[in-house]
Amino acid sequence: MAGLTLEHVGKKYPNGYEGVKDFNLEIADKEFIIFVGPSGCGKSTTLRMIAGLEDITSGTLKIDGRVVNDVEPKDRDIAMVFQNYALYPHMTVYENMAFPLRLRKAPQDQIDKIVHDAARILDLEKLLDRKPSALSGGQRQRVAMGRAIARQPKVFLMDEPLSNLDAKLRVQMRAEISKLHQRLGATIIYVTHDQTEAMTLGTRIVVMKDGVMQQVDTPAKLYSEPCNLFVAGFIGSPQMNFIDATVGEAAGHLTLTFGKNTITVPDSKAAALKPYVGKVVIAGIRPEDVVEEHEYAENKKLSEPIEAVVTVYELLGSEAMIYGDVDGGAISAHISATNPVRTGNRIKVAFDVDKLHVFDKDTELAIVH
Repeated sequence: MAGLTLEHVGKKYPNGYEGVKDFNLEIADKEFIIFVGPSGCGKSTTLRMIAGLEDITSGTLKIDGRVVNDVEPKDRDIAMVFQNYALYPHMTVYENMAFPLRLRKAPQDQIDKIVHDAARILDLEKLLDRKPSALSGGQRQRVAMGRAIARQPKVFLMDEPLSNLDAKLRVQMRAEISKLHQRLGATIIYVTHDQTEAMTLGTRIVVMKDGVMQQVDTPAKLYSEPCNLFVAGFIGSPQMNFIDATVGEAAGHLTLTFGKNTITVPDSKAAALKPYVGKVVIAGIRPEDVVEEHEYAENKKLSEPIEAVVTVYELLGSEAMIYGDVDGGAISAHISATNPVRTGNRIKVAFDVDKLHVFDKDTELAIVH
């Protein structure tokens, strides 16, 4: 396996459009890196540049310390798993997995061992004589991964490999890929637009927007300490609540006011907000940190009560999701499914102020989190 280095890597097209801008990243050996972001953010373009399927316009790409900008894809010692499986329809599962080894003119006994080892890892042993048309979507994706494993590459590249699968299969395949990473100790670079996939799979996540890297961090850090408004809104499902609020001072404490609601900022977050007194900022709170009235007694540092009118109620099983209007903004919150509140009702909630995020309205950068 191998590490990768991307130094000031960029992609500019003949019409002047910049798909990727000044991308810098050090990927350690055996790391599981996720590129995540909305459609058109440059994540697949970056992956294709690493694979050699797109030319690098500027910067340097190194695999295992070797500059590979002008090296052919077949000579980069990488294996790619595509969204559409890219299997040969006239070949059996065995032949599909053996194909890259035959191209290398590997001896038959070695091919046989490698293919059967990969098939065992992915539970494909009983399917080796079938053709892709006789397989389910999940089985085809496992074959595509088996073919990549059989190549025994330094780096695995995966471009939205689960997007064609239904929801239940995606969950199963996520677990398979995670186990695969642990078993192979492989360096994996994985592209997805699904932030749940990103949060559950990656050792580190690269969040991208408009060809620019926004933040690189562990899933836990991205969730709890987003560096700007975009990352805060993109990571987390449903997304963080954002409310325009004015910073003020009362009784020696800083406050945030929106409409008729005022919440006191904890002292631990006040120092960074001091320069913003009198200014409008963006307050952020995740739905899971909006607390129901009957939970007020729990050991949390809560804001003053806020009254909301429920506009949408969604039952999710053991809990429900509500979307409500508050004076000065709108919020969403997780509540217990046993709560009788429904659309049109009023509900009192409070914010867990230790989990409060505040962003600069002009730069959209985080002030406190």
